[in-house]
Amino acid sequence: MPGARSEGSGRKPREQDAGASSATAPSVLARPEATAWLLEAILDRDNMMTAYHRVVANQGAPGSDGMTVDDLKGFLVENWPRIKEGLLAGRYRPEPVRRVDIPKPGGGSRTLGIPTVLDRLIQQAMHQVLGPLFDPGFSEATYGFRPGRSAHQAVLAARAHVAAGRRWLVDIDLEKFFDRVNHDVLMARLARKVGDKRVLRLVRRYLQAGLMADGVATARTEGTPQGGPLSPLLSNILLDDLDKELERRGHAFVRYADDCNIYVRSRRAGERVMASISRFLNEALRLAVNVAKSAVDRPWRRTFLGYAMTAHRAPRLRVAAASVARFKAKLRALWRQGRGRSLGRTIEDLAPILTGWIAYFRLAEAKGIFEELDGWIRRRLRCLLWRRWKRPRTRAQRLRQRGLEEQRAWQSANNGHGPWWNAGASHMHDAFRARFFRNLGLVSLLDQHRRLNYAA
Repeated sequence: MPGARSEGSGRKPREQDAGASSATAPSVLARPEATAWLLEAILDRDNMMTAYHRVVANQGAPGSDGMTVDDLKGFLVENWPRIKEGLLAGRYRPEPVRRVDIPKPGGGSRTLGIPTVLDRLIQQAMHQVLGPLFDPGFSEATYGFRPGRSAHQAVLAARAHVAAGRRWLVDIDLEKFFDRVNHDVLMARLARKVGDKRVLRLVRRYLQAGLMADGVATARTEGTPQGGPLSPLLSNILLDDLDKELERRGHAFVRYADDCNIYVRSRRAGERVMASISRFLNEALRLAVNVAKSAVDRPWRRTFLGYAMTAHRAPRLRVAAASVARFKAKLRALWRQGRGRSLGRTIEDLAPILTGWIAYFRLAEAKGIFEELDGWIRRRLRCLLWRRWKRPRTRAQRLRQRGLEEQRAWQSANNGHGPWWNAGASHMHDAFRARFFRNLGLVSLLDQHRRLNYAA
């Protein structure tokens, strides 16, 4: 740790996204009996330094104590020996997590629990040691929060199952999964490979850490709110039993976090699977299936990780309509916040959003939506210009400056229609063609999609 001496022993792994790399796993963990000394491996100096650098790189908001990532180094220099002693002695108790409710795209809200920076550091160090212990035994069909695995791989695996003739889908949505995890059931699964009771006690304390909202902390008896480094790994440890049950039955499935899709060859088979797996989840893991959001349906009528697919025998991936709607809503919010900015600054703010979105949806084979969105974005930018000009005299002047004849400029400026209509009219298209926006740095989704797939 920065400025602090290590008192334990062990080695380090690292984390990719929410997973940990087994390439750097502590060699001591190769022997099952050695898991009785996991806490020493977690608190090893190298492992803690790796965790520290990752927490600092991830930044993130302060927890319930208000400490920022920038404050962490100084705090550790002064306090780490005492904190480490408390951890080894079993006296350390996590602070309540700060509750943040964020709206979900389909309605409702998702509860995030933001741990303090210190607790994020300790959880990250735990993840780096526990991840390599559990990850090698996870199913090949699960992709979320694992090193070397991605949402793209999950989407491609789903398409492969449909292409192989499994043209019915059992789409299972777990009801408020992260809020409903049963602590006893989860701890029993964790204890299968963790022999160090101090680590088990610390994990349970993190599970039971209260939720702080408006200065009031409430106790928690179930759930593992999203927001801490340890939560994704714990969810995979719990749902590994579901994966193993599906493998035992010989099902073709893909799971990403709590999204699980099972692919079968008929509706009747799908209904049987839905009933039996719902019963298994309830009885074995004490988890409930959200009946309203789960279904037995054709794959092309459902979405998975933002993607949909066509009904062809060899299905093609496309961007789901709901993903397009969320994307447009995000851009509208950006434009509302950016009123008064120059057009160049607005386009500059758009660039990271557009490049990030198309990088995620680069697997889409139905490309018409990218051309459509490019046109929609340019029209929104023309609409911003028309609103900014306000007066007919100013509008006519700007149109003449862009090469329109005087009479046409005056007629267009006084046509009586609103900004959105004018943004799509020929006079604004002729005055502000696609080349104009491209020269200002506007990212073309269609061009970027072609570039990404050509490079691949």
